[in-house]
Amino acid sequence: MGEKVVADGFGLSDRQRYRRKLQQCLAGLARLLAEKRFDGPRNLMGMEIELNLAGRDGMPRMVNGRVLERIASPDFQTELGMFNLEVNIAPHQLAGRVFDRLAEELRTGLGYADRKAREVDAGVVMIGILPTLAQRDLVFENLSDVDRYTLLNDQIVAARGEDFVLDIHGVERLSCTSTSIVPEAACTSVQLHLQVTPPRFAAVWNAAQAVTAVQIAVGANSPFLFGRELWRESRPPLFQQATDTRPPELQAQGVRPRTWFGERWVDSAYDLFEENLRYFPPLLPICDEEDPLLVLDRGGVPQLKELVLHNGTVYRWNRPVYGWVDGVPHLRVENRVLPAGPTVTDVVANAAFYYGLVRSLAEEARPVWKRLPFEDAADNFDLACRHGIEAELRWPRPGRAGGVAAVPAARLVLDELLPLAAAGLDAWHVEPADRDFYLGVIEERCRKRVNGASWQTDTFHRALDSGLDREAALAAMTRRYAELMREGEPVHTWPQWRA
Repeated sequence: MGEKVVADGFGLSDRQRYRRKLQQCLAGLARLLAEKRFDGPRNLMGMEIELNLAGRDGMPRMVNGRVLERIASPDFQTELGMFNLEVNIAPHQLAGRVFDRLAEELRTGLGYADRKAREVDAGVVMIGILPTLAQRDLVFENLSDVDRYTLLNDQIVAARGEDFVLDIHGVERLSCTSTSIVPEAACTSVQLHLQVTPPRFAAVWNAAQAVTAVQIAVGANSPFLFGRELWRESRPPLFQQATDTRPPELQAQGVRPRTWFGERWVDSAYDLFEENLRYFPPLLPICDEEDPLLVLDRGGVPQLKELVLHNGTVYRWNRPVYGWVDGVPHLRVENRVLPAGPTVTDVVANAAFYYGLVRSLAEEARPVWKRLPFEDAADNFDLACRHGIEAELRWPRPGRAGGVAAVPAARLVLDELLPLAAAGLDAWHVEPADRDFYLGVIEERCRKRVNGASWQTDTFHRALDSGLDREAALAAMTRRYAELMREGEPVHTWPQWRA
């Protein structure tokens, strides 16, 4: 099937045609769900990690094309900025020693990529936002040389009609503007995929939404941007503002941003795709010749390319994904909330905590989303991003009449959520050795109140106190972070910085 790209802009007639095609795709999805045509449960999980490239001096390097030539592996791809890479991990069965196998694959793959990057005076750094990035680095000229990135930038810039405003109030305040979406490239994440059946989708997605704040609290790793100390996890406000197609008057009218937590619990995957079509105008002028309803009438399975493409331009922290492999459709929940790093062990521990916790919460007799108002879940996410492991979150109290109360995030994890995560990993038939080791990493972070963000900010201030200026302190901290990342011990064991 061919694709048609509108080369001369995305005019009104093109948008109308594309919107009609999206409506056909949505109807096709509804039929697939009604006819129960989806692949059955296979307990499959997957992972993507976005990476930074930095030199031995801790400064960003705009060399991803040269590094990818040397890596020469389809597992590694470009990302938005020339200082970015992405690595895709093949799907794994959630069972046995899956997390140890995953960790070994990551160490091997990232180690190889790092060695190849060193051939061009760079290195791989897993961190939510590279602390040494400057505003001069995040300009259109440093957009990766890939047509789809240029097209996406052009369409978002055209939709907004004016410069993007970055205005984040944290420990310090950052206020600046950008003429492109390239500041989004500063945000490097870990994305966790879980294949689910349609009947289980809503429970898994709702559970994932409920725990996004907890994931951020224990995993925050992005406290700096353009030399300013902002939120403990600064990616969400940066990502929202860097991709915001709404000029100020539409923001004032309550039009929803494309980077979106959501506004309600759902009953079906269809709810989310329907919201995408209802709330967000299409950005990319690409139409496929497939008629999804005709394909279904003939007994086939449509690929729904427009639906998939449009879904990729709505940046939910838990995104629904429609996939199609060898003529068989499937659904996934793509959890996008976590920052990259600090180490492979920390990344895998975050994954084990997420998969175990979501499994338990999705199967509870009295689901958390029936006891926690959605507004509290959204507020929790904001609080966790601002305060990290020191955040206080609202959570349902035990018992039928428990209600909702504020509780320190670290205490919530230690007292209630780690046992649930352990039970969930048992339900996945994960080996106890994997379960105990990786959940133990989360436990120690909470006991010591240490994660990547707290280590970065503590180290930065110690460097300042030793007499370094701000730029030198950030560079020194980044170099030490990269050293400890390569050594591989989890962040809660990292030593304090000394001059």
